[in-house]
Amino acid sequence: MRILLAGASGTIGTALIRQLEKNHEVTRLVRRAPREPREIRWNPAAGELDVSAVENADAVINLSGAGIAGGLWTRSYKETLYSSRIMPTRTLVQAMRAAHHPPEVFISQSASGYYGDRGDDVLTEAAASGQTLLADICRRWEAEALGAPDSVRVVLPRTGIVMAQGGGALPNLLVPIRLFAGTSLGPGRQWWPWISLNDEVRALEFLLTAPLSGAVNLSAPTPATLDTITLALGKAFSRPVWFRVPASLLKAVIGQLGYELLLVSTRMEPRKLTAAGFTFDEPTPESLASWVRRLTHS
Repeated sequence: MRILLAGASGTIGTALIRQLEKNHEVTRLVRRAPREPREIRWNPAAGELDVSAVENADAVINLSGAGIAGGLWTRSYKETLYSSRIMPTRTLVQAMRAAHHPPEVFISQSASGYYGDRGDDVLTEAAASGQTLLADICRRWEAEALGAPDSVRVVLPRTGIVMAQGGGALPNLLVPIRLFAGTSLGPGRQWWPWISLNDEVRALEFLLTAPLSGAVNLSAPTPATLDTITLALGKAFSRPVWFRVPASLLKAVIGQLGYELLLVSTRMEPRKLTAAGFTFDEPTPESLASWVRRLTHS
């Protein structure tokens, strides 16, 4: 397939390009002058994108968005979290609507934050949205993507906490464990909708051709609490998990960011993905820990 990718420079985007280029032709959208033939310049903040970019694509994948943990949640950074998702998505949709031959599929990233803080509730794709800031961002983000032409199959991957060696939550959990200072956060009973980076990019590629549309939960099929994840990592590296950072301290130091990123409980299940036949390479916290150990020793 000919794939147009927005948000290629992040942790997921970089890994996804490596995965897709095994079987597909990938063109990246960039905000600077192109440096190679497979790059196209755009300016999503101004709504600028050449319509031919989407007319020449069989699929568009949108991973755009400032990092949730990219800074303290000041009023200015909250606005950035919204605009860095909504404006690129709107720009892509406008180009599709102007195209004579829009792409067949539009995969536009969303997040597990859609569900908010839900305790022990089991959350399938049919579950209602939550009341947090991230839930509001996700609702607006998804609404923009659903404005694509009717002929385009729109997929909204609600991605959980991606466990990657080079970024995200995993290094913050793993470094203390390897230094014999393993730490859990808050009560530890909160459900983390984790997924390995390997399974994340495989799932995104799967969605290019799978007969799915609308919201699709992207998280491992074995939900786990944060304590379960940290203990599995500790066991894989033969290290104890000694400490716990109180929720009150996290909230005091990093405020709303600490609550929404680390303390909310989201027991998400990838029901549509598994029903469509996708199989996970790392389906359990134990297999995740083994995968991480292999990565760090390779």
